[in-house]
Amino acid sequence: MTTQLTTQPRTRPAARLTTDGAARLTTTRLGAVARDDVAAEVVGRVDADADAGADGCGDELVGGVPAAGELGLSRGEFARAVQLGIVRAGPPAGGAARYARAELERVRSAEGWPGALRERVETVAGAQAAAEVMGVGPSRFTRLARCGHLTPVAYRINRYRAVVWLYLTAELREFAGREPAMLRGIAPPPDRELMAARADLRPPKWRGRHVGLLLRRTADPWERAAVLASVLPEEELLRAVPDPSERIVLAALAPPPPYGHPQVPAAAAVALRLLKAEAPEEVHWYRTSLEFALTGARGQSKSTGDRGPT
Repeated sequence: MTTQLTTQPRTRPAARLTTDGAARLTTTRLGAVARDDVAAEVVGRVDADADAGADGCGDELVGGVPAAGELGLSRGEFARAVQLGIVRAGPPAGGAARYARAELERVRSAEGWPGALRERVETVAGAQAAAEVMGVGPSRFTRLARCGHLTPVAYRINRYRAVVWLYLTAELREFAGREPAMLRGIAPPPDRELMAARADLRPPKWRGRHVGLLLRRTADPWERAAVLASVLPEEELLRAVPDPSERIVLAALAPPPPYGHPQVPAAAAVALRLLKAEAPEEVHWYRTSLEFALTGARGQSKSTGDRGPT
């Protein structure tokens, strides 16, 4: 089952929702969406795995394709492992990511490799396949996802220019085991209000996850600011960063589109809408987070001059 962006509206500003109660609920839920996935990363926390380091210094570096082969993964599975921080990239060479032999050996030495690794990165696409994993009907799964109980890990744009959300199979099974009451019976009142308002929290939930994962992969303050800036609509970015020289730095450090982002212009135009914050509450959160990150980045530039305007 797919989501047609042109016919199924995503979460809009509260004024467009159908009831005052639903408007308040959606506003609260959108704020939580951003905070839950991004807040800890904005203040500068880096995963323990990242702190451990895989910079590849003094170690042989290999490209993504041979690295995937050595780990027994397809290219898509390997991209997901990198996205989730399971495999850490070394320093880039010629603009392309490289992976240290020591890092590949670390992943290979994990218990249950390669089966356990494949299970961690396995995904299903669309409501029908995801519902089968959870043992529910597609309509119930769609309601759970639209109301923010499940977070997509990726997206695809099909030939009809509709968004197909991808979910981690392991997370679907974990949710089914943790929340069996959600898999049967009537929807709780908050979900009913969100559905009546035609709210769809899948795009902001995915953005929150995407931004959080990107922030975990770097401790550089300007790169972290660039991640947050990349989510803001252009007019909001201009207000948040009035200095043109700073915007040039942020643009140069902006993360590339995620794996699976389409290259065909018509499909890419649809996908680009997923990369930008939309509802006012979500935009406000990312703008506030960017301003906080820029404070630290500017402070570093003044003290060291390593990167960014001074």
